[in-house]
Amino acid sequence: MTDTILTLNAGSSSIKFAAYAAKDVEGTPSLAGKITGILRSPEFKAVDGQGARLPGNGLDNIDLRATHDELIVRLLEWINGKLGSGNLAAVGHRVVHGGQHFLKPVLLDDTVIQELAKLNSLAPLHQPHNLAAIEVIRNQDQDLPQIACFDTGFHSTQHPLAKQFALPRSLKEDGIIRYGFHGISYDYLSSVLPEHIDEEAEGRFVIGHLGNGASLCAIKNRQSVATTMGFTALDGLMMGRRCGALDVGVVLHLLNDRNMTPKEVEDLLYNKSGLLGVSGLSNNMQDLEKSTDPAAKEAIDLYCYRTASEIGKLIPTLGGLDGIVFSAGIGENSPLVRQKVCNYFQWLGIEIDEALNKKNAPKISAKESRIKVLVVPTDEEVVIARATRKILKDMVL
Repeated sequence: MTDTILTLNAGSSSIKFAAYAAKDVEGTPSLAGKITGILRSPEFKAVDGQGARLPGNGLDNIDLRATHDELIVRLLEWINGKLGSGNLAAVGHRVVHGGQHFLKPVLLDDTVIQELAKLNSLAPLHQPHNLAAIEVIRNQDQDLPQIACFDTGFHSTQHPLAKQFALPRSLKEDGIIRYGFHGISYDYLSSVLPEHIDEEAEGRFVIGHLGNGASLCAIKNRQSVATTMGFTALDGLMMGRRCGALDVGVVLHLLNDRNMTPKEVEDLLYNKSGLLGVSGLSNNMQDLEKSTDPAAKEAIDLYCYRTASEIGKLIPTLGGLDGIVFSAGIGENSPLVRQKVCNYFQWLGIEIDEALNKKNAPKISAKESRIKVLVVPTDEEVVIARATRKILKDMVL
């Protein structure tokens, strides 16, 4: 009996998963967990539908050298052991880049996978790992349906001007445009806004997906109007290890005057910059907040300054602002970051309730605040599960 939908989110250093009853993907997943710190300090955590911690058996002590492919195989064995072999109806994947052609979730086949592999260079920290997970499962079970859900798809509602660079038209026609990312997260957050503020959810909001990877999205009528990430997931906000928006002249300088190779520059911008680069200590916001090192404070201050600056750039695209939503690892769990970012907008009438902010309450703006400020946990897995179930139903029909 195949009655379970599995979602997989294979990233550069982690693999997240959740298992849902195919008949009710809106319910609590029967299994959920993640492997973090791959190739550095790997750790496995999983819970059942009641939130009870589950033993990882062979995954409790992961070899530091274990690759993504090896871990996916072992993870699938562990999942099948919990659910029962042959119990999966389908696997839904987060795939970061869908390019110009894949705007909605799609059933994966050889042709689709080949097209998606062409986008690897546009999301080098994610796309290759997304596709590797798909191939591992195909090698184990060719008949198991796999569905790809794209981070870029949510931003297809943007006006063409929001996507265009001031480059020769031929490059635009070749697909060098602003795509935007974290769309699965923004899809979920937009869908649950009415649960928090009723009909006001159709207003003008900036949502912050603030984690190790970070971006902002301006939404109106719960649709994407503009976003901070562009052609790649390197643009926009300062992140854990990524630099965010950068004068392209810096890249030219590094190549031409510092004699760095393209690979060295890529490694610098993707892996050695951001919070880690500025602090020289860590890419983890919690670690930096605990540190007394002045460089840690500087990294936090720069992160908040850059976030506020990018929010400011998005407000004109909306014609005003009704609210800010904080989400993802930093957005959901750092009162300090939320307060510092919002302090830049006191001139707009934003006032934060300090006690509510410290509690990570769903609404942290004070009663007298002219702009609503919310903290909403994201759930990319349920969006993937919903899309996977829909495609499965369409296949049956």
